[in-house]
Amino acid sequence: MWEAIEYWLVVAVARTLGRVPRKLARWAAQLIAFAVYWCFGRLRRVGERNLQLALAGLSSAARKKILRSVYIHLGWQLVEFCRMARYTPENTGALIRTEGLDRFLAAQARGRGVLIVTAHLGAWELSSFYHSLMGYPMGMVIRRLDNRRLDAFVNSIRCMHGNYVLHKDDFGRGLLTAMHAGGTVGILMDTNMTPPQGAFVDFFGIPACTATGLAHVARKTGAAVLPGFMLWEPGERRYVLHFGQEIEIPRTERAANDILVGTQRCTAAIESWIKRYPDQWLWIHRRWKTRPAGEPALY
Repeated sequence: MWEAIEYWLVVAVARTLGRVPRKLARWAAQLIAFAVYWCFGRLRRVGERNLQLALAGLSSAARKKILRSVYIHLGWQLVEFCRMARYTPENTGALIRTEGLDRFLAAQARGRGVLIVTAHLGAWELSSFYHSLMGYPMGMVIRRLDNRRLDAFVNSIRCMHGNYVLHKDDFGRGLLTAMHAGGTVGILMDTNMTPPQGAFVDFFGIPACTATGLAHVARKTGAAVLPGFMLWEPGERRYVLHFGQEIEIPRTERAANDILVGTQRCTAAIESWIKRYPDQWLWIHRRWKTRPAGEPALY
């Protein structure tokens, strides 16, 4: 019964925020976000701890300002997701522009597939959706929602214009198939993992257990690897879908080392973009939960 209530509640919120004017929707979403900020102290404490670990040079006031902004941007993401079903190539022209699209097109033209390194930074749901609006549908590696009706509803919006999902619990074969077909797949590489699916690489100067699947597939298939992030640009008052410089994944006789080096390079790219837009990353995730053997817990 609770799953049904949860489903209809989410659908009702989505339809409401999708229909009201954008300014009003954003105001309502910010109220929801700040309610979460104050009511869920555990998430707030995780965010504060992560900022202490990664950006220790900032003052306490600066870190608190970043964390509050994170919640504002989460509220805006909620609005964008609720409005995505109404978006078209024509009505998003004033809301979104691209930067570095030529890099993506050049990588795609090689025909070996493109792996987009991305993170919970900026408007990640809108980013993949906009790919499909531009005429470049892509696969997305995601985790299934526990509520299957809600999972189907969310995916129906994500996949309206040709996108498709690859579930984390069985994505290896689908990822290889997509690369051999010259397709594009986006992978969120900023979540905590556990061995053997993850290996420890440096992230903000701290060992972080990170998924190695992208580097493994890129090495095996020769697929291009590009950073891709949709970020809110305050000066322009719109989103910009950025495609960064291609990341080279080594292909030597030392496979394990190649994968580790490739994973580190992808993680370094993510870190560089977070440093540029620290108030748009999901600091409330326990990114450094898994520790190397013998190290104490950080949370």
